[in-house]
Amino acid sequence: MGAAAHPAGWVEGIPEDDWLVKGTGRPRKLPPVRNRFFVAADLVLIPLAVVASFWLRVDDGVAGAYAGTMAAYAGLAAIVKPAVFFASGLYRRFWRYASARDLVSIAVANLAGTAVVTLLMVSLVPLVWDVRSLPRSIPFIDWLVSLSLLGGVRFATRLAAEVWAGRESVRRTGDRQREVRRVLVMGAGDAGAMIVREMQANPGLGLVPVALVDDNRSKVGMTIHGVPVRGTRADIRSLVEQGGVDELVIAMPTAPGLAVREIVAICREVRLDCRTIPGIYELISGRVSVRDLREVRIGDLLRREQVEVDDTEPRARLNDAVVLVTGAGGSIGSELCRQIASHHPRRLLLLGHGENSIYDTLLELERDYPYVNAEARIADVRHHEQLEAIVGGRRPDVIFHAAAHKHVPLMESNVAEAVSNNVFGTRALLRAAELSHVGRFVFISTDKAVNPTSVMGATKRLGELLLQDTARRTGGNYIAVRFGNVLGSRGSVVPLFRRQIASGGPVTVTDPEVERYFMTIPEAVQLVLQAMAVGQGGEVFVLDMGEPVRVADLAADLINLCGLEPGHDIEIVFTGLRPGEKLREELFAQGEEPRATRQEGILMASGNNTWASDALAAHLDELTGLVGAGAAAPILAKMQEIVPEYKPAS
Repeated sequence: MGAAAHPAGWVEGIPEDDWLVKGTGRPRKLPPVRNRFFVAADLVLIPLAVVASFWLRVDDGVAGAYAGTMAAYAGLAAIVKPAVFFASGLYRRFWRYASARDLVSIAVANLAGTAVVTLLMVSLVPLVWDVRSLPRSIPFIDWLVSLSLLGGVRFATRLAAEVWAGRESVRRTGDRQREVRRVLVMGAGDAGAMIVREMQANPGLGLVPVALVDDNRSKVGMTIHGVPVRGTRADIRSLVEQGGVDELVIAMPTAPGLAVREIVAICREVRLDCRTIPGIYELISGRVSVRDLREVRIGDLLRREQVEVDDTEPRARLNDAVVLVTGAGGSIGSELCRQIASHHPRRLLLLGHGENSIYDTLLELERDYPYVNAEARIADVRHHEQLEAIVGGRRPDVIFHAAAHKHVPLMESNVAEAVSNNVFGTRALLRAAELSHVGRFVFISTDKAVNPTSVMGATKRLGELLLQDTARRTGGNYIAVRFGNVLGSRGSVVPLFRRQIASGGPVTVTDPEVERYFMTIPEAVQLVLQAMAVGQGGEVFVLDMGEPVRVADLAADLINLCGLEPGHDIEIVFTGLRPGEKLREELFAQGEEPRATRQEGILMASGNNTWASDALAAHLDELTGLVGAGAAAPILAKMQEIVPEYKPAS
């Protein structure tokens, strides 16, 4: 006789009648608990709480001399408290998702109801009923007992919903129960607690937290949501060797890259899968969820200590403002748009030359920030008439200028195009801003503008000079912000290395000693917004990017993250410096004096502009003619005349 057929999701050991609707084969659903049931429950529990309060307070029981007082108090409470609860919205809540905030609401509404009942017992009841005075402690006892009963019945609804959801999740997964992964959580702070709580609340995720570890030894031996803290980072090996761990989750969004690097190395050593939540700069909302879990990326290994950032000033500058972002389809420009949108501008203008990238950014903003009035403008920053029409028509309060050609070797062979876009595009936008009296202007510069050896770096340095000249002439709050390489941006080494690893190698690095400053895109943009708030006009700000990183080490780390071994599975080949490149970038030029600002992580370069406006304008007029002619040599000679520190690498 063959085995009986079972419905999908059947789990051995659970009787069908316990969870299937008889005769249909459909799983039962947890019946909805409507608020009218809570009204009925309150009408029973409120008088019961009064009886319990008198029983606790009065020595001769509830039927003694205070029987009349108790009856009057219970009757009034049964009328007044539901009315107060209704007015405060307690009967309009979905209690299966009750939270601590809802418990506070119950406590406040219950306190208000108790106060009204007490007032009536003192002022009104003695006029119509000859009863003994209300003991002074009864309202307090009644408030506590009522809170316990009323809160308990509501939170029991949430507990029942969670238990039912867990059972249904297990039943739906059926045989997949064997695929549940046992998780060790690194980090017993707020993020770790959130991750553990969400795993427990959603069994269908297939993730079961079995232990936590934390570098704070005072937490060892404690439990979080019933999960023990079993040790520190040094105990990961022994915990894995003991068995019962399938994966490690790094729940440390503020941890520096060195800590993440060490944890990943331990996991690689014991062959343990490792995932992480994003860094603090990516978690703009501050909330952590299992949905955020991802594989460890190269950016996690390069994190620095978290810079304490107060977004009060940027929010004040951007809230209800009209903001224009050029290059809004690029890596920096699109992240600027995201973070600006989180500060609720009145209008956000996206300007760029590439229609597809601008369209993608616009769609993302419409999806993630539907409350923002975002508009796209397809335009070339070199067309001053078009820029003046856009800026004059929309009158932005703040402009972020991120549009530029940034590829160093490519610009060496396209000199006229680099100067036309990076210099004259910046000049046209500054003129449009000046004509429309734009109050704030932020120019995105680069560390390659310091003692430049490349055309791209020289054009960015000239852009800084133009901005400072405009700020001096107009008194506008116009600033420049320098930073280094951003991880994952278009044209950066990380996407190139990934493609090379995916194709089996080799990974190409220009020189064994070449070093670069690196930042993640969200981190860089957050500090740009801080610089915008700090600036007074004419400053060149430099973001503190920590220590420079050897690109060869970066390549090796990325190969390791792919589960491969450098030199064995994937070769690293050195190809020599390309045109315009330096071994090491600098943050400050000779003659520039670094000064601290009131914002941690942001420095100011002072004493870096000696050009008079008329002389600079005359040079630019000559440069315009040379760019129109297109010959590279005269353009480079004029650029060296304007930017004396420019020394072409060739």
